[in-house]
Amino acid sequence: MWLVVGLGNPGTEYSRTRHNVGFMVVQTLARELGVQVRKKKYRSKIAMAQISGEKVILALPQTYMNMSGLAVKDLLNGFKLLPANMVVIYDDLDLNFGEIRIRPQGSAGTHKGMKSIVQEINTTVFPRVRVGIGPKAEAQGAADFVLSEFSAEEMSALKPVIEKASRAVQMIVNGDIQKAMNEFNRKKV
Repeated sequence: MWLVVGLGNPGTEYSRTRHNVGFMVVQTLARELGVQVRKKKYRSKIAMAQISGEKVILALPQTYMNMSGLAVKDLLNGFKLLPANMVVIYDDLDLNFGEIRIRPQGSAGTHKGMKSIVQEINTTVFPRVRVGIGPKAEAQGAADFVLSEFSAEEMSALKPVIEKASRAVQMIVNGDIQKAMNEFNRKKV
């Protein structure tokens, strides 16, 4: 069994913001798998699905970004899963818009949602899919940038990126993380 977590902030006021790319990927994956992520459990909205016969829990933490680790810890404990069987999808302002980077493990970097997860579960050994939303304007603060909404043009350009990130998650669940890295890392979509 796998846990697929998209990071973001709950509420319609955040639904089109850059910080909610993780939510967007999980919601796209849910549509592709024919489920809706809406059952409330472990401080998250979840759905049960299958990818190539493998059971998958799709999750959208409802704790707000900076406390994502609380929900992730509850999910892992509640479903009795190891972090190595979890994929986390999130935005990255250090990657150019449209770039995807997949890693089997690594640091949290400057992302506060990831810092919260690492702090709560005490490991960095879990796959992650980062979706580029940068660069931000020199004078703009990081918090303002990630909480700003995508323009209509950006949302249109983001759609194929989100679809590719969804495919990357499916490859990871299928045991093909190396293939996903080779196919998607740093390639502008």
